[in-house]
Amino acid sequence: MSAQSLTNEEVRQSTRAWWLLLLIGLISIAAGVVVLAKPSDSLTTLAVIAGIFVLVDGFFDLVLSIGGRTENRGLAAILGVLGVVVGVLLIRHPFGGVLAIALLIGIWLIAMGVVRLIGAFEREHRFWNIVLALIEVAAGIVIVSTPPIGFATLALLVGIAFIANGVATFALGWMMHTVRRDASGPAYHAGATA
Repeated sequence: MSAQSLTNEEVRQSTRAWWLLLLIGLISIAAGVVVLAKPSDSLTTLAVIAGIFVLVDGFFDLVLSIGGRTENRGLAAILGVLGVVVGVLLIRHPFGGVLAIALLIGIWLIAMGVVRLIGAFEREHRFWNIVLALIEVAAGIVIVSTPPIGFATLALLVGIAFIANGVATFALGWMMHTVRRDASGPAYHAGATA
């Protein structure tokens, strides 16, 4: 087996979970749209929707860190644990009030944005990753620094941040799919049979 086919096989292995990123991105976009479309719904609904998404995202980050499928395993593990804890708290205690829910979501958004900003310098499409990271950090800071935040404002910021996160995650999954498809092209199959 040649070095080129080994490299292609490694690329295929490292991009195996592309579909999961697409799914997480779509869930995030859907959660953001639901929150924006129904900002007048109860605080409990917002907390549970946010909690489910944050829990799934945290679990995904933990899987990535344990499976070694990410370059920043330590950051992914910290973000995963934070996501799981915040998600469980939001789902189990949705009646905590606007302030508690805002603080949990704000802290999570800041952590997501910081990790995305750090990782942006190691990826292609650096500009868009930086822009999305700054949106997440800004939304998190606004939420955390404004304790008497209103429910409508919280719903608006959370919805926008979820959609931005979903778009970025979906785009990353699509790029991984493209890289995987290119690694499986005719040159790969010809090299594997040689």
